[in-house]
This record gives sequence, structure tokens and C-alpha cells, in this order.
Amino acid sequence: MDRTNDAELIVQFRDPRQRDRAFRLILAKYQEKLYWHIRRMLLAHEDTDDVLQNTFIKIWKGLPGFRETSGLFTWMYRIATNEAITFLKARQRERAMIADDPDNVIKDRLKSDPYFNGDELFQKLLIAIDHLPPKQKTVFQMKYFDEMTYEDMAGILGTSVGALKASYFHAVRKIQGAFEATD
Repeated sequence: MDRTNDAELIVQFRDPRQRDRAFRLILAKYQEKLYWHIRRMLLAHEDTDDVLQNTFIKIWKGLPGFRETSGLFTWMYRIATNEAITFLKARQRERAMIADDPDNVIKDRLKSDPYFNGDELFQKLLIAIDHLPPKQKTVFQMKYFDEMTYEDMAGILGTSVGALKASYFHAVRKIQGAFEATD
């Protein structure tokens, strides 16, 4: 992989002759990280691919106006997070119309996903996380899975460290409650 740094990639992207090559390098550099961030939020591979594709479309459209007030990956991560939250909100509306047990819907999705290889305990955790409100879900996943600092999360989500700590605290309590309820 080309080791071009982000500032150079942005300069290349802004040159119409190098735009396609620069974007391919950006994809190669960040696609896997963004995929797994979105995947942890959405659970299903197919949903993740759709949201990742939408994310890269928004990145392509937004890069010409990227102001570089944050790092390239931070900016892309914010786009991916917002796209995933939008998808989750739409899915919550769909679920509200489904008479089936939402836990069974999630279990069925995980079981039918050929890329999911977690055990029953991990499945239980994913179900508990999936029941969180979108903001708590995002904060929990960024802290727990991505091991992100509250300061980095604040930059990505555009909120205060205090609000993020409160969201994480409430998410942990709800997840603990879900585990206690099933014991």
C-alpha cells in the first residue's frame, strides 16, 4: 500500500487528474477501519456494506470542501457514524411495525450472517447493545470496541466529554440490566 499521508492525499484528490487514484488510496487506507466501526453498530454484513457505500459516496462528495479542521480519519469516522445512526433510526421505525419479538429478529440476523462467528455470550451482548438508544449505542461501541478516548469521541460526535461519559454510564447500566434480566 502507498504510504502517502493524509495531507498529500487531500492535495492529490483536489487535483482532477489525480482524484480517482487519491480516492482509491484513501479507500485502501481506511475502508477496513470504517467497515468494522459500522459493522459493530449494525451487526449485519449486508447492512454494513450498504452504509459503508453511502459513507464513501458522502466522503467523495465532501472531500473537495474538506476544511482540514480535524484529521481526515476523524472526519470520515464522523460521516460513517452519522450514516450508521441514520440507518439505525430507520431500522427502529421498521421494528416498531414488526409484531415479532425484536430479540428473535436480531438472533435470526446474526445466525443467518455467514460472517458472524461469536458465541452465545457475545450474541447476548450484541442484542443488549442493539436495544440501546442510538447515541448511547454509538458511545458505548466507540469506547468499548474502538477504545476511543472521550476527547476523540467529542471531536467526532460534536458533543461534550461530560455528555459522553453520562451516555456511556447509562449504556453500561442498561447492558448490565439486560444481562441480569436473562440470568
